[in-house]
Amino acid sequence: MKNILEYKIREIMVRSKGRVSVAVELPYHSFHIDGDRSYSAASLIKIPILLEAFRQAQEGDIFLSDMVTIPKEGRVGGAGVLVSLSDQLTLTIEDLVTLMIIVSDNTATNFLIDRLGSNAIQELCHSLKLKHTRFLRKMMDFEALEQGVNNYTSALDIITCLKVLDIGKEYCQTSRWKMLHILGQQQFDTKLPSRMDREAVYIGNKTGELSGVEHDCAIIKYREKTAYIAVLIDGLGETESGKDTIAQIGKLIYDFLIKDNS
Repeated sequence: MKNILEYKIREIMVRSKGRVSVAVELPYHSFHIDGDRSYSAASLIKIPILLEAFRQAQEGDIFLSDMVTIPKEGRVGGAGVLVSLSDQLTLTIEDLVTLMIIVSDNTATNFLIDRLGSNAIQELCHSLKLKHTRFLRKMMDFEALEQGVNNYTSALDIITCLKVLDIGKEYCQTSRWKMLHILGQQQFDTKLPSRMDREAVYIGNKTGELSGVEHDCAIIKYREKTAYIAVLIDGLGETESGKDTIAQIGKLIYDFLIKDNS
C-alpha cells in the first residue's frame, strides 16, 4: 500500500506542467521525491517566521499580547487585508501572526519581521538544521528580487518545520497547540485540502504563490494518526494546473490516512 502511494504520486508528478518536489511523512513511513531541491519559498517562509515568533514568546523576549501600531506608510500589497484597513490601526503580535498565516498577510509579515529581527529568523532556520532554507528579504521587496535576493526552502525543510510545530520539544504544549490552531484556520484551501472532508480530519496548511510557483504544506490528523506533507512546484506557465497537481496529491494522502490500518 505504501509503495503504491508513492507510485501514484510519481504518476501525478510526471503529468505536471511544472517542476515538482514532494515530501511526505506518515505513521511508520516517510519518503520524498526531490525533496531536497531548493525553491523560491514564496509564502512558505512564513512558517519559520511563525516558529520564531512563538520561540521568542516562550523565551519572554516578546509577549503575544504586545500591541503593535501599523502605520499606513508601512503597509504593502499582495496577499492580505491590512493594506486596505483604516489609517489608525493597532494589533497584538498574536493578531499579526494569525493574519500572516491564515490570509498570508504581507503587511503583518513585514511588521513581524521588524519586531522579531531578520537575523533571529535566519538563526532559527540554522538551529533547526534547515539545509535549503534562507530568509533574505521581506515581503513585496521587488528591489531585492531584481538584485537576485530571495527567500528559499525545500520540501524536506518544510516537513521539518511542520514536525517541530506539531511535536517538537523546542516548544511547550501550549505553544504547539496555539500554532496548530492558527494553521487550522487557514483561509486558502484550494490546494492540499480541496478534496478532503474537513469534518473527518484536522488539517492545517500554508500555501505559497509567486509567478510560475505553487506550493502548499500541511499537517493532517485523523484519529491517532498524523501526516506531514509538502508539495513545491515551479516552472508553471499557468497556476491552475499546479493547484490541481497539489490537490490530487493531497487527496491521495487523505485517502491513505483514513483507510490505512497499519
